[in-house]
Amino acid sequence: MSQTYMKEQKVLPLLLKMSLPMVISMMVNSLYNIVDSFFVAKISENAMTALSLIFPVQNLISSVMIGFAIGINAVISFYMGAQDYKRADKAASQGMIISCIHALILTIVCMAGMPAFLRLFTKDSEIVALGLQYSYIAFAFSIMFGIELVFEKVFQAVGRMNTSMICLMTGCIVNIVLDPALIFGWGFLPRLGIKGAALATGLGQTVAAILYIIIYLVKPIPVKIRRKELKPEADMAKRLYSIGLPASLSLALPSILISVLNVILSAYSAVYVFVLGVYYKLQTFLYLPANGVVQGMRPLMGYNYGAGEHERVKKIYKTGMVIIFIIMAAGTILCLTIPDRLIGLFSSNTETIYAGEKALRIICAGFIVSTVSVNSAGALEGLGKGFPSLIISLCRYVAVIIPVALVMSRFMGAVGVWHAFWITEAVTGIVSLAVYKKNA
Repeated sequence: MSQTYMKEQKVLPLLLKMSLPMVISMMVNSLYNIVDSFFVAKISENAMTALSLIFPVQNLISSVMIGFAIGINAVISFYMGAQDYKRADKAASQGMIISCIHALILTIVCMAGMPAFLRLFTKDSEIVALGLQYSYIAFAFSIMFGIELVFEKVFQAVGRMNTSMICLMTGCIVNIVLDPALIFGWGFLPRLGIKGAALATGLGQTVAAILYIIIYLVKPIPVKIRRKELKPEADMAKRLYSIGLPASLSLALPSILISVLNVILSAYSAVYVFVLGVYYKLQTFLYLPANGVVQGMRPLMGYNYGAGEHERVKKIYKTGMVIIFIIMAAGTILCLTIPDRLIGLFSSNTETIYAGEKALRIICAGFIVSTVSVNSAGALEGLGKGFPSLIISLCRYVAVIIPVALVMSRFMGAVGVWHAFWITEAVTGIVSLAVYKKNA
């Protein structure tokens, strides 16, 4: 039950030990995203377009839930490092109830606003209908998703990364298996089309949440979710939100970005909207594994910061940078060598493949330099520095890329939007180093 190994073991082996299960989980999750889109694209191109338009709202829900869970993780890690186990229990318990409240509010608001949201981007009644069919079912599972996330971050905070890996992979595998079965009606299952994809996603989240609960009850961990601590307290809520709110905003910013870019690109052709949707599915195969490293790094940063091990905190940061760099370099090579095959997973249309191939080759120029912003933002969250981390995300998703995309598209058309990605990563990399050095 002792967590002192977090400040005693050598940094590289420890970070790999903490990160590898999460990287594997994120890779499986990335595979699920690809498989999900692959099968939805088989329904029709309109179905894939609907999924692309829904993505910002799905990302908004995920951002709020994941961001707040990051706050729970950071607070628990800090108190564990400071040997204050009672406060760690309070963070977990109150975090769970607040997360469920978030999920309920988001479900109601997003379902109510979805018809109007979809009509902002398309007048095609079929795309709107497909989008509503998917979103209503997917959003209905938000509470189960919230419960899954809180348990995930609690287990990660105490170093139980293998448990997180098992639960995440189980949920993803359930998704992958049920996707084609429910979309196309295999065996005794009904043919549900795009509704089947949404149901598969929700059931995968539910299975993962139930598995977490079973493991939590069967195999004790140092942090407990206690009934007497469920009532939110102002000081604990403030601490959770001080990290969770900036993290949520950081994660929600891509939703704003994608919506704005969809508006810019739709003025040229629906093909570019489709390509942008495919890119964001493909980039999860790169950025989710990088996020796996960040998830392994956060509890180590928080624990050692709480324990006063500041030199060790610096070493963890540098080691995380190297590992993420390797992941980004691999992604760059893939996008430069086989972009046509990657886009071809989602469309057989020659025009779409050509446009997507060009987009990937331009965008990937920013992958390697994004290592700095990804690592710095994650490290600051682990240290409980939520608002400095938010500054990095604002640069990456709003303050730089949107103005650059608007200007570049005036001169270069849709291709200008693709160039805005790597320009933004270069600028944000410089800002990230400055922000981290000032706040770490």
